[in-house]
Amino acid sequence: MRWKTVLLQYFLLVTCLLTAFEAVPIDIDKTKVKNTEPVESAKIEPPDTGLYYDEYLKQVIDVLETDNHFREKLQKADIEEIKSGKLSKELDLVSHHVRTKLDELKRQEVARLRMLIKAKMDSLQDTGIDHQALLKQFDHLNHMNPDTFESTDLDMLIKAATSDLEHYDKARHEEFKKYEMLKEHERREYLKTLNEEKRKEAESKFEEMKKKHEDHPKINHPGSKDQLKEVWEEADGLDPNDFDLKTFFKLHDVNNDGFLDEQELEALFTKELEKVYDPKNEEDDMIEMEEERLRMREHVMNEIDANKDRLVTLEEFLKATEKKEFLEPDSWETLDQQQLFTEEELKEYENHISLQENELQKKADELQKQKEELQRQHDQLQAQKMEYHQAVQQMEQKKLQQGIPPSGPAGELKFQPPVQYNQEEIEKEPELDDELHRFHARFLSPEEPATEVHLHP
Repeated sequence: MRWKTVLLQYFLLVTCLLTAFEAVPIDIDKTKVKNTEPVESAKIEPPDTGLYYDEYLKQVIDVLETDNHFREKLQKADIEEIKSGKLSKELDLVSHHVRTKLDELKRQEVARLRMLIKAKMDSLQDTGIDHQALLKQFDHLNHMNPDTFESTDLDMLIKAATSDLEHYDKARHEEFKKYEMLKEHERREYLKTLNEEKRKEAESKFEEMKKKHEDHPKINHPGSKDQLKEVWEEADGLDPNDFDLKTFFKLHDVNNDGFLDEQELEALFTKELEKVYDPKNEEDDMIEMEEERLRMREHVMNEIDANKDRLVTLEEFLKATEKKEFLEPDSWETLDQQQLFTEEELKEYENHISLQENELQKKADELQKQKEELQRQHDQLQAQKMEYHQAVQQMEQKKLQQGIPPSGPAGELKFQPPVQYNQEEIEKEPELDDELHRFHARFLSPEEPATEVHLHP
């Protein structure tokens, strides 16, 4: 039974556990399939959801999968029971060793989030902190109880994953839009640096690249009969006259779980995307290719996925092929045929960039001032240290002239045989002693403590 991959496609900890029953087997004539080998589902790694707590989710799934009681209850539950949190209460009945492992996973996740939040707060201490945004990073667990994994944690994990995945595609589209606006902004800024002749050459090359990119073969409508038959013939290597929808579904259900998930659907569009994008061509942007793939997958899901669980069953797949759009679809507009942003949106984005650049420049100027001040203090200390050492050397010279033993590296007096002083020299000693202490008080740095010098014979 493969339910882990399904889980990560929608509720992460929800729908996957409902697929305990096996999909209806479909007979395939293996003699017509070229180079097709059975896929061992256990070796297929679940895809990255893109959520910031993806690793934590996978670890929780692995642990829950080991408890037979919890697994059995989930097999019998429907989606609404899981989404409502009713099934989370079954966590109280799992075995002790499973609860212990879940407790440890939660403690590790809380520690990771605390470390990330502290680092973010340290980096934003001078620019303001959005405390609500920071606290939202705990939405997938109960941070009020950081030590044990309870039914509340499972409930929060399900609801957070459901909500985040529903908004994930929208966030990806927004990021792509910003990427395109940044590209255009940088292009226009570059043109401003050129003289009139060079600017015309650059504009001409830009238009030439656009036309070259737009010159590509016709794109089949994603999910249409023509598009699927092309995959059947060119990717699967099968005879187009033998095209069979049930066989097609089974072939592309890579992990054999009875569903076409989002990654399996996106793989179907590779042949279409290769008509438009080639990584070797300067005019083709691979980031745009992935956005096109996302748009195709969203379109097919909207057309086929009747219950909106982000999974396509065989029944949904076959029902969609009965629609008129499957046989006579509208033409598909690629990204180069669409306006991705307006001039007003670009201007607003450029203003946002300008504000960010000003903030960064302001911070850079402050750091430069701090650096210059530290350098000034360092130079001042070095100068004082040099002046102090010169003063010590001068005092040593005076001491030698007076017949006083020289000091060692730490200021201690070196041993000398007793010296006979005359009365005139003895009378001068207090004056010399006071002068030496004045120099120490004036020039001594914190790293070089004073050593008292007594000049009595």
